Amino acid sequence: MISSEEDKRLTEVGRGTPVGELLRRYWHPVATVSELALNETKYVKILGEELVLFKDRQGRLGLVSAYCAHRRANLAYGIVEEDGLRCPYHGWKYDSTGRCLEQPFEETLRPGNAPKDKLKLSAYAVEQLGGLIFAYLGPSPVPLLPRWNLLIEENVWREIGYALTPCNWLQTVENILDPVHVEWLHGVFRNYAAEHTGRTERQRKRIRHVKIAFDLAEYGIIKRRLLEGESEDADDWKIGHWLVFPNIQKGPDMLRFRVPVDDTRTAQWYFSVLPLSDGEMQRLEEIPLYEMPSPLLNERGQPEWRHLDGDVDIQDNAIFASQGALYDRTRENLADSDRGVVMYRHLLDGEIKSIEAGKDPMNVFRNPGKNRCLRLPTESREQFLTGRLGVRSRYSAKYRSLLGAERH
Repeated sequence: MISSEEDKRLTEVGRGTPVGELLRRYWHPVATVSELALNETKYVKILGEELVLFKDRQGRLGLVSAYCAHRRANLAYGIVEEDGLRCPYHGWKYDSTGRCLEQPFEETLRPGNAPKDKLKLSAYAVEQLGGLIFAYLGPSPVPLLPRWNLLIEENVWREIGYALTPCNWLQTVENILDPVHVEWLHGVFRNYAAEHTGRTERQRKRIRHVKIAFDLAEYGIIKRRLLEGESEDADDWKIGHWLVFPNIQKGPDMLRFRVPVDDTRTAQWYFSVLPLSDGEMQRLEEIPLYEMPSPLLNERGQPEWRHLDGDVDIQDNAIFASQGALYDRTRENLADSDRGVVMYRHLLDGEIKSIEAGKDPMNVFRNPGKNRCLRLPTESREQFLTGRLGVRSRYSAKYRSLLGAERH
């Protein structure tokens, strides 16, 4: 059990809070290349800050405060131009650094003496990699965008999922360090849900955990499990897979980014790579973006079973939200299965202390040579969770596309 002060320290993400300042030292996904190929602007909320992402007519990215300095119009409605973004309300224009370039009427009345040079919106670094667009909201100097191997892998088919889950970020990340929930939520509960839907072909063989272990490593924490009937030579035990600090889950073919929107909502980005089909090619602008369901109880206060008898991510999202928007850790009773959760909380606290001491935290990269390709050992694709619970198909083929609307 932790105190309410400790709980607050680990969950609040606004600027000036301990975790908020830590998470601002990292790059986080905020959009996809395919989204900006359809529309050049996007409203973004991350770490409690309201921003607008845009791509000017030269293809350069910018990320600035969401509201015009004049009368607070949302710049998601802005007009992209060769050198920046123009507010649609009165024509004030900003570049990617947030600097005000033009105030048309004021310059008409006061040529050469308009107050635009005194105006500047907050602006942040933004880069694209692997079809995702990442933002950095922290202090200078800006670190390198980590080149995790899956983001730069070639000759693969990519897809990206997105879910907005009504809960605090820490609930979603602690789940990564909880191997035993796989046995119950993704096994027993899944089978129970399949009873309700009548889709018993979705039921899976029961697995049982014999041992779990967690290793603090260079890039975060490695989670390992030994299942009943398996030897210690099994990939799950010998190799395991990663919580990449501070908020990424990495398996053999996927990265899951858990990004705080604010204190009570989390944006989850599901980045996956799969083999290309014969003759298939894919440009970054063509990467599918789908909505990963994040179900709640229905209006009668009952589970929507049709969402819960299949893919594991949906089951996770339902349980995250079921804990409440910001669950009270002073009321929890941790047990043997929670050793990884406790380890993560200690790591999080230690990295907060690192930045308070003026040091870079874990996984802030400044050496281009080391950052060329960050390859982390994980279980084989055949031995990873998706293999145990059934072969994973392309999610984008069965979930709602978030790119469905044509440009008008």
